[in-house]
Amino acid sequence: MSLFRKIFGSKSEKSEEELKSNERGKYMPDIKLPVDERFTINFKANGGKFLYCENLHEIFNSLGQIIEENSWHENKVLFLDSSMEDRFKGFNLEKTNSVENATFFLTTCENLIADDGSLLISSRQIAEKKLKELPDNFIVFATTSQIVENIGEGLRVIKSKNKKQIPTNITTIKHFKSLKEKDFMTYGSSSKNLYLLLLEDL
Repeated sequence: MSLFRKIFGSKSEKSEEELKSNERGKYMPDIKLPVDERFTINFKANGGKFLYCENLHEIFNSLGQIIEENSWHENKVLFLDSSMEDRFKGFNLEKTNSVENATFFLTTCENLIADDGSLLISSRQIAEKKLKELPDNFIVFATTSQIVENIGEGLRVIKSKNKKQIPTNITTIKHFKSLKEKDFMTYGSSSKNLYLLLLEDL
C-alpha cells in the first residue's frame, strides 16, 4: 500500500472511478472540440442565428421561414453576387442595387472561423463596400466545408483558391446582435442581425 494511502486513507473504487471520469486537473490541457462544434458554439455566443440544413430543399424552406418570420415579403433584397441571385431566383425576391433601399442582404462568405465564430468575407461578397454601408440584416449561405480553424487558415484558403487575383476588402463579421442589443463590446463595430444557412456538404 502506498505511503499516501496509509496517511490519508483510501477511497472506494467507485469514487476513484468517478474521479477519473469526472475531474481533470487544472493544468491539464482543455479538451479540443471538433472544428464544426466550436464554430457553432462561438457563432451562437456572438448572437448569430444558425440554421443547419442537410440539403438544398431545407435551405429553401429555411429561407422562406426567415422571410415569413420577419415579414420581408414586400421588402427589397440586395444581391452583390449574381450566382446567389440565380440560386434563389425561385423566391421572386424584389432585387435592388441600392443599399439604401434594401431591407436585407443575401450573400455567401469565404470561410467560417471556428476559433471566434466569425465569418470571413471579401470583395467577392461585398465588392468594395464597408460593412457599415450594407443593410443591418444579413442572410448568409455557406457550407460545412467552409469551416476552418482560424483566420490564418481562412486567408490561406482564399489565397490558394484565387492564385491569379486575390480578392480585396477582406474582413470578418463577428458581432450579430440587433441595434437594440449592442453593448460596449460591440461599440464601434458593424453589428449585423445575421442568419446563417449552413448546408452539409461533407
